[in-house]
Amino acid sequence: MKLGIVSAALPQLSLAELAMWSAANGFEALELMCWPLSKAERRYAGVTHVDVVGFTAAKAAEVKAIAAQHHQLITGLGYYPNPLSADLAQREYVIAHLKQVIVAAEMLDVPVVNTFIGRDQYKTVEANLEEFARVWPPIIKFAAVHHVKIAIENCPMIFSDNEWPGGHNLAYAPSIWRRMFEIIPDENFGLNFDPSHLVWQMIDYARAIREFGSRIFHVHAKDLQIDREQLYQRGILSAGMGWEVPRLPGLGDVEWNQFFSALYATEYDYAVCIEHEDRGFEKTEELVKRGFLMARDVLRPFIH
Repeated sequence: MKLGIVSAALPQLSLAELAMWSAANGFEALELMCWPLSKAERRYAGVTHVDVVGFTAAKAAEVKAIAAQHHQLITGLGYYPNPLSADLAQREYVIAHLKQVIVAAEMLDVPVVNTFIGRDQYKTVEANLEEFARVWPPIIKFAAVHHVKIAIENCPMIFSDNEWPGGHNLAYAPSIWRRMFEIIPDENFGLNFDPSHLVWQMIDYARAIREFGSRIFHVHAKDLQIDREQLYQRGILSAGMGWEVPRLPGLGDVEWNQFFSALYATEYDYAVCIEHEDRGFEKTEELVKRGFLMARDVLRPFIH
């Protein structure tokens, strides 16, 4: 396995600065964000370490040279929009950009693009699965033509009233993953697995890894703390809002020994990238970096 970082938490650094810091601090890998150069729509969105619009062979060579100079493996390109948005113009826009990310990944010899399925938050799971069956097969086939795997992160994307009641990402639970893989059985369609999103749903993440191991193409290491007082006050029907607290690995409720035991049992041997969304370590660049280093020290004993 390779221990790396997700670049979204350090938007102020250039790619060269990011790669240099990562290498100097014992990380081996990077998931690079590829959002369009426009205003961010939420926290940790809108970050661009690889601008894929008009991507050329010369730009690809430059990115590869930076990664090689600092001995960094680019494990995936990341872009996490809502491809099933009820706004059809927005949907068309993000799918077009996703295809540009896929093309750039091929040019960079990066095997995985990490993204979301998306969701119309006001429709049922079944209605969204029907739309998924219409919208997503051509995207997956496009990726296959370009020799790229699509890894869907399992985040429900419901953090506030803006995403209520259904969230902005359909792929949040095992029963839905099974349906997705029945609809699209293609070998280049899988998961970017993040245990934190299963903790507050009371889903056994180790069991999920064992069941879907062959579909796990990439891994995010993020922790989550359940705020028991707020859970008491709000109840589970609040869908996690107000009591699911993203934390750095080691500061939440994920049992990382069980997590890695399950990964090794499925013979997963690719990237584990720390996703930093911990508000306690985000006020300054120094705090963000300190958070990454704390997480590194928690996870490093499991990765050699």
